[in-house]
Amino acid sequence: MKKIVHKADSRGFANHGWLKSNHSFSFASYYNPEKMGFGMLRVLNDDIVESGQGFGTHPHKDMEIISIPLKGDLAHKDNTGTEEVISPADVQVMSAGTGITHSEYNHSQTDDVNFLQLWIIPNQAGHEPRYDQKSFNLEERKDDFSVLVSPQKGGNGLWINQNAYISRLTNDVAKNVTYNLHSENNGIYVFVIEGEADAADEKLSMRDAIGIWDVEKVDFSIKENSDVLIVEVPMA
Repeated sequence: MKKIVHKADSRGFANHGWLKSNHSFSFASYYNPEKMGFGMLRVLNDDIVESGQGFGTHPHKDMEIISIPLKGDLAHKDNTGTEEVISPADVQVMSAGTGITHSEYNHSQTDDVNFLQLWIIPNQAGHEPRYDQKSFNLEERKDDFSVLVSPQKGGNGLWINQNAYISRLTNDVAKNVTYNLHSENNGIYVFVIEGEADAADEKLSMRDAIGIWDVEKVDFSIKENSDVLIVEVPMA
């Protein structure tokens, strides 16, 4: 087993007034040569956008972009004609492929929106751009990790163009669970959204993270009232 721990206070931070963003990896003006991603996971941003504010229309290319609202509602619009709003029960996938332009705004005029945005490098360049979203039953992720994103079309989660999986567990009571990796070539990046969890002999608190690879499975001890995200990606 190999591992790397990223404590919450080690993340990059940008305060743009209307946007407050914590960067797990190098992004925009935040650059750390030791934090250029984890395997095919290139970006994990923890964004808070003020009411009525947002990101104007901008382009992306050859990236699988996943948005996970934690609080509030996020409005999306792109040049494929898609206009949607996602809430904390939802997950959004945008495959930028050969090129797409989109905007993201806080749908509320009174409350902040907090969401995670992840960028995963696709399995190849030149995919057809597409958009998808799905609502998930929050009760289903209280006992075990529930798959939100996977490579499988027609599965329980949304699919992306990479052998990657995003799973989440939100529990009321403390429990021990095991995560089994899908491929020996993959690693997992564990991000504690809320609460506390123990993994690979490390104690993780709110917004702490750990990357683990060269392992077939990982045992977790997750404390009560915790929310844990796992991003499994190819390491090369």
